[in-house]
Amino acid sequence: MAERAQSEIVTGAGIGLTPQLSSAAVLPVVLAGESQRRWYALETRSRHEKVVHSQLEQKAIESFLPLYHSVRRWKDRWKELALPLFPGYLFVRIGLNERREALETRGVARIVSFGGVPASLPETEIEAIRHFLEKKVRLDPYPYLRVGRRARIRSGPFQGLEGILLRKKNSLRFVISLHLILRSVAVEIDAEDLMQI
Repeated sequence: MAERAQSEIVTGAGIGLTPQLSSAAVLPVVLAGESQRRWYALETRSRHEKVVHSQLEQKAIESFLPLYHSVRRWKDRWKELALPLFPGYLFVRIGLNERREALETRGVARIVSFGGVPASLPETEIEAIRHFLEKKVRLDPYPYLRVGRRARIRSGPFQGLEGILLRKKNSLRFVISLHLILRSVAVEIDAEDLMQI
């Protein structure tokens, strides 16, 4: 039987929830120095991601809120919306000595932590998402996957990035998973750019 690892999401008041995670998931827990700036995931109140992002910018705290575009239909019209790629989360680049200021931002629920220690995200995961957005590659939220065929991009600007390969209708999708927040995104990709791991 596989060992189970527990994650803990710590609130500003220090009260936590303990969802279960498989130890097979790569948990990018990195203990950083108090002033060393790293990327952390902030969980927000429902539908407060853009407000929190704006408030963090006003406080001069570096934050990243990846958005995707979706066309939604109302009774009388169609409208294109910019929605959070990871609903309920945004990312901040802070030193641990700055976390109190980030947690005191209106709309922030907690910082994602493991064992009571804020867990930093690998810089490569944040940069991969930024590169896809800058290249105007279509990204869509995707349910977090634990199983599936793993693949690696072998050429192009995202060479070396690993994810899960899926087929959707007549196109291939490459799913990138952020294990820390149990979220994934899917991007369309050509088969010749991939190699199976």
